[in-house]
Amino acid sequence: MIIGNRELALTDFYKVLFKDSKLKMAEESLERVEKSYLFLKQFSSEKIIYGINTGFGPMAQYAIEDSEQLQLQYNLISSHAAGAGNPIPALDVRAAMIVLLNNLLQGYSGIHTDLVKLLEAFINNNLVPFVPEHGGVGASGDLVQLSHIALNLIGKGEIFYKGDLTDAGEVLKAENLIPLEIQIREGLAMMNGTSVMTGISIVNVIRAKRLLNWAIIASAMVNEIVNSFDDYFSSELNRVKQHSGQHYIAGKMRWLGEVLPVFERGRTSFTMVTQKWKISTRVQEYYSIRCVPQILGPIYDTILAAEKVFIDEANSVHDNPVINFETGNVYHGGNFHGDYVSLESDKLKNCCHQTNDDC
Repeated sequence: MIIGNRELALTDFYKVLFKDSKLKMAEESLERVEKSYLFLKQFSSEKIIYGINTGFGPMAQYAIEDSEQLQLQYNLISSHAAGAGNPIPALDVRAAMIVLLNNLLQGYSGIHTDLVKLLEAFINNNLVPFVPEHGGVGASGDLVQLSHIALNLIGKGEIFYKGDLTDAGEVLKAENLIPLEIQIREGLAMMNGTSVMTGISIVNVIRAKRLLNWAIIASAMVNEIVNSFDDYFSSELNRVKQHSGQHYIAGKMRWLGEVLPVFERGRTSFTMVTQKWKISTRVQEYYSIRCVPQILGPIYDTILAAEKVFIDEANSVHDNPVINFETGNVYHGGNFHGDYVSLESDKLKNCCHQTNDDC
């Protein structure tokens, strides 16, 4: 799968993470990375730029001597690789590396092409960095988690390799890979941004879609078991409610009732036999059954909204500063902040919880 010459879609992540498709970087993206690197190399020799010749965070007001600038990048990685707890699942770490690679390939980070080539090799060879689950919050980027990935790329730390947790230096040697050598600001570029939270969220939305499909099928099966009326998923009833998710779920229910031979269409009857005060046939379907489109519909809409935010983030530039060789300037800001992803993740979590409770 080609990466770097177009925006990634959810299906691209699915192919790499679940179907083991391999990545190949587009030549034009490598050219952009090279141009960005060469521009920054010249530009930074004459300017004060955050994280290259300054300290980090509150130490940004202090200048760094030329002779210490590369060591500053290595120190940044080592100092932040201090997470704790169980490792983040391999699938999530690989998703994070795909997001990071796509971010860097856009050519706004001033990094050397060696970095993206090594990151591509990690993904394609299924080299999974040990990334602890605790330590970073995303407000200033996924600093701790990404630092553990960066640590492996410079040949330190531990990697899950062929089922075992192995010294990174040994793994790189076994795979004939050379540890990354910092050129200008590769340390900060690897650690900036929302790649980990975005990668995890993309895996979650893939799983949420799968869960929703199971919920729809389960609802149709219950419909068959109780021989329910078909009013509640009819086009006539649902089209008077102005929500696309509800329309989608009702349509899926109708499709399952018509296409799959195991399901029979329900029945609607207004001819009912009464015995004194009691009606022998139920007037309408059970509440939990007839509200399926109204329950799963907003969940479907929320999943789609979350997917858009996550994919937009995956195709964004998370770095700070942003190096723009086309305008010939460097821009300081806060593209590393994670609120877009975190707020949608909260919504997605609530949806998955409701799907389990209501279905």
